[in-house]
Amino acid sequence: MPLRILHVYKDYAPVFGGIENHIRVLAQAQVAQGHQVTVLVTNPGGRPSQEDDAGVTVIRARRLATVASTPLSLDLSRQLAGLQPDVTHLHFPYPIGELSQLWAGRKRPYTITYHSDIVRQQAILRFYGPFLHRVLRGAGRIIVSSAPYIQSSPWLRPYSDKCVVIPFGLDVARFGAARPLIPPAAVPTILFIGRHRYYKGVDDLIRAMAQVPARLLIGGDGPLRAEWERLVEALDLYGRVQFLGDIPDADLPAFYASGDIFVLPANSRAEAFGIVLQEAMAAGLPCVTTELGTGTSYLVQDGVSGFVVPPRQPDRLAGALNHLLADPDLRFQMGQAGQHRARQAFTIAHMTAAIENVYRQLIDD
Repeated sequence: MPLRILHVYKDYAPVFGGIENHIRVLAQAQVAQGHQVTVLVTNPGGRPSQEDDAGVTVIRARRLATVASTPLSLDLSRQLAGLQPDVTHLHFPYPIGELSQLWAGRKRPYTITYHSDIVRQQAILRFYGPFLHRVLRGAGRIIVSSAPYIQSSPWLRPYSDKCVVIPFGLDVARFGAARPLIPPAAVPTILFIGRHRYYKGVDDLIRAMAQVPARLLIGGDGPLRAEWERLVEALDLYGRVQFLGDIPDADLPAFYASGDIFVLPANSRAEAFGIVLQEAMAAGLPCVTTELGTGTSYLVQDGVSGFVVPPRQPDRLAGALNHLLADPDLRFQMGQAGQHRARQAFTIAHMTAAIENVYRQLIDD
């Protein structure tokens, strides 16, 4: 039986971001299965609007202002109260969306995908913490992208009995074979892609490259790019470390096809999952990442599909990279293991079916 599904968050495509992209992929997949799907977000332009996105009804509520990355909107609560979904799917963190569900949801069943702890905005948590506990207690199920995150999050541990692990899904087939975006070099190529923010740990990767006989291609952009470029110059790595800027989504398979190893050297729990690791695994690349108690070490199985090292330790990072560079057969074996896991566990179909099962459990409870 088709369901009326409501997703609630602060932003939606074309706003760029991991959560925004996940909601769009999930919502469109649910429409393809015959469900009636609405996404309720706020409008960066301020004024309310409504549009159709490949069958998904996107309602953008009036946005008053944005404080600490949180769009403020009284209209979102009003819009939510007027909708009649079978199930509401909140995407955390967005306090206004969660509070709107408490105030205007009229006790309709809801689930919440817990994407990440609030890491930097601790001032918000001092006020919002008690409300967050109410939201988590009221949720029929809490969807979490990896098992380690449940135990490492002080907010999720008390509700572990209602947590369901459902990894994010992606179109793994599109990463299976592509021509390289960047021509090969005389040395192996290491890849990184992501927003240039503090928690990505690219400064540690650049320092590690002083000990690694390879080329590093850095995709993406962000506020720390200039600082990282200065670090490259200070370490005299300019010829071996290249900044490529933003990579269009259509070119991502070709970007991954340009490398021999993928690295996500994150240094903070703000890196809650690591979708780029899924993409790299789907492309058949061995991966090196860090142990954060989040999805990074859930995705990359240490010694199987790559290596997991402690964060903020460039020497350990360099050691793992050099281990892979010295053994092409190991790189191939780990790449194949990661690709097999991606094809088995990280598909959109697998994710969508598991989430629909959660919805139907909520409705039947």
